[in-house]
Amino acid sequence: MSVPSPPTLEAIRRVPKVLLHDHLDGGLRPATVVELADEVGYGGLPTTDADKLATWFRGGAHSGSLVRYLETFSHTVGVMQTPGALARVARECAEDLAADGVVYAEVRFAPELHVERGLALDAVIEAVIDGFRAGSAGTGLKIRALLTAMRHAARSLEIAEAAVRWRDRGVVGFDIAGAEAGYPPTRHLDAFQYMQRANGHYTIHAGEAFGLPSIWEALQWCNADRLGHGVRVTDDITVDTDANAILGQLANYVRDVRVPLEMCPTSNVDTGVCASIAEHPIGLLRRLHFRVTVNTDNRLMSGVTLSSEFAALVDAFGYGWPDIRWLTVNAMKSAFIPFDQRLTLINDVIKPGFASVCGDG
Repeated sequence: MSVPSPPTLEAIRRVPKVLLHDHLDGGLRPATVVELADEVGYGGLPTTDADKLATWFRGGAHSGSLVRYLETFSHTVGVMQTPGALARVARECAEDLAADGVVYAEVRFAPELHVERGLALDAVIEAVIDGFRAGSAGTGLKIRALLTAMRHAARSLEIAEAAVRWRDRGVVGFDIAGAEAGYPPTRHLDAFQYMQRANGHYTIHAGEAFGLPSIWEALQWCNADRLGHGVRVTDDITVDTDANAILGQLANYVRDVRVPLEMCPTSNVDTGVCASIAEHPIGLLRRLHFRVTVNTDNRLMSGVTLSSEFAALVDAFGYGWPDIRWLTVNAMKSAFIPFDQRLTLINDVIKPGFASVCGDG
């Protein structure tokens, strides 16, 4: 019997992967930012050298502050204000994910951020969907959109309505994002209730920079299907000197009902949630069998791919192919497409893809 090859970065790129938490405006190619800035007349870039610009974005991301991290998006959003720019960014996003071996992706964007030049919300959505379709054509990637509302603004119901309106045309769900402190998810309760009445799916950024109250509201008041990040659930877990974990009521609930956690390790290090990948809560939560998934968050700002995120976990926690497969199947189970489509991808794509490196199904 052949011995499986180790999960190196190159080997991880070759296996099928699933991505649930990736921001369109956080994944641009640096050269594209420069070219679009010139094309649309955006003059705010700190440099027009693509390599230096990539370094600048990563420097801002590594500040250890979520607020500072979010400030870098003013430049990517600034160049994404025309149908052509939006379609190009979406197309390149799909191409880059397909090249990294991603077979299913839900990429989120906030339509309300792309109307500075007069575009209607539907025009923004249409351009992005067209770009996804063009970029994924002929690849093994199935890519869908999540529409995000900004939690500090007041357009969440409008965005939720758009998510339902576009649900059979490439959009699979709704989300809220932005700084958590001072902007609890219950501010947008009407939007979440609308999604529930429409039998829609939604995820909520919660438990990233703010703690247990954010997670509790997202689940118990807003009934989120998934949690964006959710790392602060470990605030409700005590580990004793013998490494035994004692779960509080909220942590027990999250694990018991299998709430999917969209974890983004490198991004969390960048924003100061933890000091290193080795200290990231994903290690404990995976050991305790929470419904953990692995994601990129913002590929440009953090300088990552989904493959590199898995490779970092291999280095930090000694994960092998069974761990990577377990995390991948978790993500596919938690996707917002219909059950039969999820099952087909698991049985016909993911399991055979991992069998080729793991030696089993």
